[in-house]
Amino acid sequence: MTIYALSTGPGISGIAIVRISGPETSNIVKLLTGKKVPTPRIATLRKINYINTSELIDEAIIIWFPGPQSYTGEDMAEIHVHGGKAVVQALQNSLSGVKNCRLAEPGEFTKLAFQNGKINLLKAESVADLISAETEIQRKQAIKVMKGKSSEKFNELRNRLLKILSFVEAKIDFPEEDLPEENFKEIKISSNQVIKEITKILDDQKVGEIIREGFKIAIVGPTNAGKSSLLNNLSKREVAIVSEIAGTTRDVIETHLNIDGYPVIVSDTAGIRDSKNEIEKKGIKLSLDRAENADLKLVVVDAKNIDISQFLTTLLKKDAILVINKSDLIHDELDPKIKKMNHVLISLKQNKNLDKLILKIKENLKNKLISDDDILITRERHRQHLIQCVENLKNFYDKNGKKDFDKAAEDLRLATRHLGMIVGKVDVEEILGSIFNDFCIGK
Repeated sequence: MTIYALSTGPGISGIAIVRISGPETSNIVKLLTGKKVPTPRIATLRKINYINTSELIDEAIIIWFPGPQSYTGEDMAEIHVHGGKAVVQALQNSLSGVKNCRLAEPGEFTKLAFQNGKINLLKAESVADLISAETEIQRKQAIKVMKGKSSEKFNELRNRLLKILSFVEAKIDFPEEDLPEENFKEIKISSNQVIKEITKILDDQKVGEIIREGFKIAIVGPTNAGKSSLLNNLSKREVAIVSEIAGTTRDVIETHLNIDGYPVIVSDTAGIRDSKNEIEKKGIKLSLDRAENADLKLVVVDAKNIDISQFLTTLLKKDAILVINKSDLIHDELDPKIKKMNHVLISLKQNKNLDKLILKIKENLKNKLISDDDILITRERHRQHLIQCVENLKNFYDKNGKKDFDKAAEDLRLATRHLGMIVGKVDVEEILGSIFNDFCIGK
């Protein structure tokens, strides 16, 4: 089957690129232009006509990529037409009339590239991350994964496990043969070393996932402390309704920000207080849940009534900044206990010290997100496979020590499989759909 899709963004633009890939590509180019395919990988100006009527659609640049030297590994062409909606629609309508040619599904071009051995799963995922990157650090991380050091590392670990597995299976197949003692020592040393290396990779504070998904900041605290006003101030727009009426915010309000190139998701939550209103109580529960899962909590309190109750003390224990709002109303010294806390005095009304708060947020971001590691875990899928790999290796290590080789070999096969699932070295059809459906059509 041959597929086609608009690969540039929808809407009016100077240029729109329609991609075609599959066995009918060369024939389609001939039908559209009335000429033979252009010289490979050279931009060629051609008139594009309706296939059935030969009526001119547009003058376009065609680039021909014969397989396997193409992105998908198949015959492929790019048609660069003017970016008007009518032009693109006319071209796609003409393509849809070709037998065995259909509109591509989301991510299908990259899926073909994977299936034809042009890229591995990690690189495919990094392509999706690069397309969806909204900040500089997200772009850099996607590029780092695309370079392939993570893939090389996981493949290297997998090859080491396969070598160990060959020793164990040799013992199973030839039980009467005495394998050299140094082989058993090497099995123990190698498997233990792989466990240590994967454990080190897992001990990354989830930096890769946080960068990809966004650093989560939850604004929490009692009612009428200025949480919604703070969200609006950080966002530089009216995201949340601000009112003197306590309990206005019932649900979690979320906005995405770019702070010095770092992706940040800020959530305004319901004010925490004793309430008999069922809807407000649900909102308060959501607030506490969001705070628990946040990478940083901004605990906002009213300077006129700083009551560090039990729930606030709990919130301030880890990854939190105490934000004391309405500081323009303070005339006395702060309580010494509060002074010892990680705090900042602000006044949203007078726009005072907000720069200090933002500086504290930036410091927290940089402390958590700066990593020089080239081996990155950017998805929960990768993390779970590595965790399962370690568990299977520990089971193998235990059974191998007891000379239970048959069961030990199965644990080792499972460990090897989990590493293979990350880069796509084994049958991974069950996960392909979930990965490539996140792509845009045309990629």
